[in-house]
Amino acid sequence: MNDQSLAYFITFTVYGTFLQGSSRLWRSRGKGSQPPQPFLELWHRDRLKHDVILLGKDQRSAVENEIARLCDFRKWKLWKANARSNHVHIVVSAPEYEGAKVRDQIKANCTRVIRQGWPVFNNRPVWTVGGDWQCVNSEDELEQVILYTGEVQDQKARDIR
Repeated sequence: MNDQSLAYFITFTVYGTFLQGSSRLWRSRGKGSQPPQPFLELWHRDRLKHDVILLGKDQRSAVENEIARLCDFRKWKLWKANARSNHVHIVVSAPEYEGAKVRDQIKANCTRVIRQGWPVFNNRPVWTVGGDWQCVNSEDELEQVILYTGEVQDQKARDIR
C-alpha cells in the first residue's frame, strides 16, 4: 500500500449496470470521468449476454456480511461497507496490499457467497469486470468517503426495492 494511504475507497457494480456511455457518468480506464454517450451505452446494452439481476435485501446483507468476514480474517480494518441494488462501496485499510488486489479478493468472496445462496447467479457474472479503487490519503478524506459510503448512499431513494 502507498505509505501515505490510510485506506482504499472501493466501488464495483452489478453486471449490466453502469455501462460505458451511461448518462450517470462513467469512467474510461486511463481517461477518468466521461460525458454521456447514449449510442455507446445502447451498443453495450445490446451486447449483454445475460439479464441484469439487481441485488435484493438478503443478497445485499450477505455481501456486507462476507466483506466483514473477509476483512476480519485478513486483519484488514473495515471502515464501512454498503451493498446497494446495483453497486457496492467499501472503505477499508489493508496495509501491504494493493487496492486492486483487495478489490478483487472481496469481489471473489462475495461472488462465492451470492452463488451459494442464489443459484440464479450460477454460470453468469455477478459483477461488472474490474471496478474502481482510490487511495484515501488524509483523515478528512477518510471521513468524507465513510460518510458518502454510508449516510449519503442510504439517503438515495432510487435503491429502494
